[in-house]
Amino acid sequence: MNQKERMLAGLPYKAWLDGLSEERMENKKRIYRYNSLSPEQGEEQAALIKEIIGKCGENIWIETPFHCDYGWNIEVGENFFANYNLTILDVGKVVIGKNAQIAPNVSIYTAGHPVHPDSRNTGYEYGIGVTIGDNVWLGGNTVINPGVTIGNNVVIGAGSVVTKNLPDDVIAVGNPCRVLRKITEEDRKYYFKDREFDVEDYK
Repeated sequence: MNQKERMLAGLPYKAWLDGLSEERMENKKRIYRYNSLSPEQGEEQAALIKEIIGKCGENIWIETPFHCDYGWNIEVGENFFANYNLTILDVGKVVIGKNAQIAPNVSIYTAGHPVHPDSRNTGYEYGIGVTIGDNVWLGGNTVINPGVTIGNNVVIGAGSVVTKNLPDDVIAVGNPCRVLRKITEEDRKYYFKDREFDVEDYK
């Protein structure tokens, strides 16, 4: 196996060998162009993000600045919105479902390094994928760590550090992130805490 194959298999690999450095450089050029576009160049941004992201549905918008390692190792579903300063280290596969809302300064990490200094100093690193379900809202400054799976219809509170899998239909918060409670039909009435909707077309 070459180093790219090892990376994609979740095995220890060296990130500067077998053309990986060159692939990251090509993506950095695309990311630089994307982040340098004027806010008025919406059509150009929409076209370029489809060149960067490996697979994406319709109605995708990522505010600048945006950063990722390769781009081709990311899949996002339709109706995807990410606010400023999304960072995805996609040495492992990152799959995000439809209707995702991502607040500012969210980081999704698939990359990691050995804990022992002697092992770490050999230059080996690893990538373990992250999967995020449909209808997920990630609060600002959330960090998702390698190997995590987040279920459908999940809300993660701002500042959370997600180190373990989360089930469907929950609100989860904290460092480390833990389930606070289930999301229920009662929540449908409210837009913020105890404030009820005063419109009918939100349903």
